[in-house]
Amino acid sequence: MNNWYKSLKKAPWTPPSYVFGIVWPILYIMMSVSLLLVWNAKSCFPYCNALTFFFIQLFFNIIWTTLFFKYKLPLVALIDIILILYFTLITFQRFYQKNKIASYLLIPYICWLLLAVSMNIYIVFMN
Repeated sequence: MNNWYKSLKKAPWTPPSYVFGIVWPILYIMMSVSLLLVWNAKSCFPYCNALTFFFIQLFFNIIWTTLFFKYKLPLVALIDIILILYFTLITFQRFYQKNKIASYLLIPYICWLLLAVSMNIYIVFMN
């Protein structure tokens, strides 16, 4: 973890660093299974717009780390994570129409995103 992040005032509810290394692989596995369930749904073959929303949120998810840690832009990262949450909620709704289990698999990710948004907000306003 870089010194810049260590020096920030973080939310009191921020989990210890090791938790992130446990949670994210689990979330990515659940997201992958969710994606596969929808992608393989007959109503989504060979492609449907529900997948587009999934890939949009994934794009924003991938760039968050760079915005926050590499470029040290917590406000821009906050905007990004709000977009992640927004497109994930749309994904949840669209996946629900294709495969309910696929949408349910996104609930832990949505909960984690809500936590992450709150931590990002705290950093923006307290630093």
